[in-house]
Amino acid sequence: MDVQIFGTKKSPDTRKALRFFSERGWTIHFVDLTERPLSSGELRRFIERFGVESLIDRAARRFKDLGLAVAPQDDERWTARLLAEPLILRQPLVRAQNSVTIGPAESEWKDWVNR
Repeated sequence: MDVQIFGTKKSPDTRKALRFFSERGWTIHFVDLTERPLSSGELRRFIERFGVESLIDRAARRFKDLGLAVAPQDDERWTARLLAEPLILRQPLVRAQNSVTIGPAESEWKDWVNR
C-alpha cells in the first residue's frame, strides 16, 4: 500500500506517522511543507472531508507570527492563506487512496492497515 504524508520534519506528529507506516512496510510519499506546499487539489480533498477550520493550527508559531488570531476570514480566504502559508496547517495530513486524516490518527491508520 501507498500513503502520502504532508508535514514537516520538525513535527513530532509527522515523524510519528512516518514511523507508523514505515514499520508496517507501506510505501511512503513524504511531502515536506517547508519545501513544497500542497496543491490546491490536495488541499480541497482535506477541506471537503473536514472543513477549513479543522485544518488550521492556531497554536502554530507561524499562525501567531502572522497575527492571524485577530483577523476574521471566510473559508475562501482561509483556503488561499493555507495554500500560501502551509506551516499553519495541522500536521500531519495523511492520505491513503480515498481516505484522509488530519493530525495524529493512529486508530484510523490501524484500520487502514487491517483492510
